[in-house]
Amino acid sequence: MPAKKNLQERLLRRLGYQFRNTSFFKRALTHRSASSQHNERLEFLGDAILGMVIAEALFEKFPKVDEGKLSRLRASLVKGKTLSVIAQEIELGDCLFLGDGELKTGGYRRGSILADAFEALIGAIYQDSGFESVKDITLGLYEDRLKQLSIDTLVKDPKTRLQEWLQSRKLELPEYQLTNVTGEAHEQHFEVKCEVEYSGKKLTVGAGASRRSAEQIAAETMLNLLLDLQKSQ
Repeated sequence: MPAKKNLQERLLRRLGYQFRNTSFFKRALTHRSASSQHNERLEFLGDAILGMVIAEALFEKFPKVDEGKLSRLRASLVKGKTLSVIAQEIELGDCLFLGDGELKTGGYRRGSILADAFEALIGAIYQDSGFESVKDITLGLYEDRLKQLSIDTLVKDPKTRLQEWLQSRKLELPEYQLTNVTGEAHEQHFEVKCEVEYSGKKLTVGAGASRRSAEQIAAETMLNLLLDLQKSQ
């Protein structure tokens, strides 16, 4: 593998950007496992900037779409999974500074670390040269995704669809309960159950994954169960 410095220079060429203050760049690439001078404050800043840039792009692209749909579109573009995919596309993981423990467990490929580092990189560019520069770079990275985005392809997440299905029938909202947590701190597995009152019965389904994914999987399983029960009545 090329030296890290060469990989970082290649990353900057992909972005079409050169830092005036390289300390911002180094901080953005530094995970908390590697140094106390890590990227979490820049991640916080980058998260807000990314949301603003994407919100403005969607506001202009879909002038007749209401706030609720715009919010869901934005969420699909700035969620962790999307950010980690973009980070993989620009090979950001190879450029990161990680502690020995994270290196041994493949931290440079872990989605959460990649997503956080991508947000930190956005924050670092903003700190280095301001909003217009970071806006141009962000829109360049999102260009294909924004072009392909269509309101017709907007799909609500399973928790939202389950909630709306229940509300439309004046039923109680679902309850989610964390029942078990296993695994190491950096890669935990969550067991979640979803309960719904329907036709005088309490229905329960369970799922296991990351905390957020487990709730979504449980919600989708529950919704499919309810639809099947509705058809059989």
